[in-house]
Amino acid sequence: MKSPLRIARDRTALLSIDMQEEHRRDPRYLVDGFDRVLANVQRLQQAARRNGVMLQHCAYIVDTSVKRPFHPVLEDGRSAFSDKDDPLTAICPEVAPEDGEALAIKAEASAFGGALASQLKAKGVEWLVVAGVWTEACVDATVRQAVDLGFRVLLVKDACGSGTQAMHQTAILNLANRLYGGAVTDTEGACRLLAGEAVDVWTTEGAVPLRYGFDNAAALYDAL
Repeated sequence: MKSPLRIARDRTALLSIDMQEEHRRDPRYLVDGFDRVLANVQRLQQAARRNGVMLQHCAYIVDTSVKRPFHPVLEDGRSAFSDKDDPLTAICPEVAPEDGEALAIKAEASAFGGALASQLKAKGVEWLVVAGVWTEACVDATVRQAVDLGFRVLLVKDACGSGTQAMHQTAILNLANRLYGGAVTDTEGACRLLAGEAVDVWTTEGAVPLRYGFDNAAALYDAL
């Protein structure tokens, strides 16, 4: 259901997940509609900067000298994606960190594998406005762990993306079903919240409220 929400901007951080060049330039890892996602993340960052909201950037960079069972590698031993020596791991310049903005480097799906949670909590962060790619992978892992760690998550559905719209939309629905203490909105709503307005957002009620199939998943996603 939808209900009005207002968030305290001084206790909020915008978390941009893995907005890296490989997702628009590497044919193996293209995100469907990435230009649109990129533009929406840029809008969110601009709104956060205008309104004094903390920005936290994340980038997925893999060093295969650190052994990880089952991690996919190429014949030469480099990571099959996000290799530390691949220039396409650079964050897209449109949404790159500006002076003073934090960047967390990660080598796993969730952004919370290191000290990020304690750093955010030390700064009084309660709400995380989450955007980035891929929705069913790094966004999903980060959101689920954020909830477990006690953060409230505002998931910005059209500022996330994946390999296809079906992958993206079903991932958003799966997260929405278990986004306890959080909410789902779009870029327009999130920008208004970052400006201090009250906005009607979708919130989870009960256990697994969204039951979807091939016939109604897109409609349920649009209604969030």
